Amino acid sequence: MSYIDKTLVPGEKVVFTTRLHWIVMLGHIFGAIVLWVMGGYLVYYGYQHAEMELTSRHIAEYGGAALLVCGFIVILAGSIRRNATEMAVTTRRVVIKTGLASRKTIEMLLNKVETIEVSEPGMGRVLGYGSIAMIGTGGTSEQFHKMARPLEFRSAAQQEIERLTPGAVPPAPADAVRSKEK
Repeated sequence: MSYIDKTLVPGEKVVFTTRLHWIVMLGHIFGAIVLWVMGGYLVYYGYQHAEMELTSRHIAEYGGAALLVCGFIVILAGSIRRNATEMAVTTRRVVIKTGLASRKTIEMLLNKVETIEVSEPGMGRVLGYGSIAMIGTGGTSEQFHKMARPLEFRSAAQQEIERLTPGAVPPAPADAVRSKEK
């Protein structure tokens, strides 16, 4: 069960969820590939040079195996970082949780959100990631980078804010709009 699901109050529902984009894994993937290439080469070198002193050969083989394991650890660390971040819009608030062992949460009531700024770099527009900055009524600004689907996150939050605004005109059902057009 996710952190967001655990912290819902009675009557509150999750409207939209997202997390960090897969692009945050690129550095981890690159680092793991470098470690795997170096480790693979050391293991291969140790096996191909049987004439080497036994101690040197074992150092090369075990060192290479250690680098291969470190590559998997780097990938695992990136996956944990990505999956330990939850971002959601509920019917009452915006919730963002980061971290696993040490956790940071931002929970802002929808009626306290003044602005949600979205920034998408060129590649972010193509791949579907960007940054958001949530600004609350006290002027506090919280920024979150490389999140997946930032425009949809902002749209969901704005729709829920409109729904909560007193005196706001609820959107007409799609069938009613079509019948007026005919």
